[in-house]
Amino acid sequence: MEDAVKFAFDMLAFVSVMVLIVLGLGVIASMMGIFNFAHGELVLLGAYTVYLSSEAGWGTWPGLIAAPFVVGLVGLLLERTIIRRFYRAPIIAMLGTYAIGLIIREIVRFLLGGHYKSIPEPISGAISLGVVDVSAWRSFIILTTMAVIGGSWLLLSRTAIGLRVRGALENPALARACGISTGRLYALTFTFGAALAGLAGALIVPLYALSADIGIRFLVQAFLSVMLGGVGTFEGPVLGAAAVGGLAAFLPWVVIPVLADPLVFIISLAIVRFRPQGFIAYGR
Repeated sequence: MEDAVKFAFDMLAFVSVMVLIVLGLGVIASMMGIFNFAHGELVLLGAYTVYLSSEAGWGTWPGLIAAPFVVGLVGLLLERTIIRRFYRAPIIAMLGTYAIGLIIREIVRFLLGGHYKSIPEPISGAISLGVVDVSAWRSFIILTTMAVIGGSWLLLSRTAIGLRVRGALENPALARACGISTGRLYALTFTFGAALAGLAGALIVPLYALSADIGIRFLVQAFLSVMLGGVGTFEGPVLGAAAVGGLAAFLPWVVIPVLADPLVFIISLAIVRFRPQGFIAYGR
């Protein structure tokens, strides 16, 4: 029983990390019709912000709080200067974001000197669940993810700006005819997605050693999650992340680890093959 509860908790923590990463990626893909291949590097920048805060002697909490704002600002600058020029050419946009991500990754690799950096967990110790003790930091990640999902849903479904975003997603031409600035909405959406990626990076860096490739390990799974869940809805990417994250955490327990990642891709692609619109089809 103790092993089962601990395994379920660890799997839930990993799924929470995936949801945060995928939510930002899914928002950008749904709103703008492009896949941001620099999303992994935005996660990296969030993690690197926490590292800089720790190295400056401020501790990890200031970096954790600052990460979504710093990375959101980086996302805004990228959208306003480069990415906005490629909305009508999705393939070029993907190639452009890949190049941006490569530049960011190599700059951080140079700054880190190619080394791995360890960041202490801001909340140490364990919480007793009765039958087993679980990591306090992983518990914080799970609760934070739940709060972000709830806040994001309320923002998109219960506010005026959420109504504009959904209107621009449904019919951009009509939205512009009604006086809605789709350009500003795109900038806001990209900033929001980047901020979520920064928050994800800040939360996971105490669990994984910081390196320039920390975002890459999640990027392919994040794309699979968006395709599996369905582009164009809020719930789709969340469900896709839960499915892919659950598989990625569960399979190493039943097969040798070297086969786990390929099986995640095979199972996900098989589902997409037979349900290309994803779990939740847009316009259902």
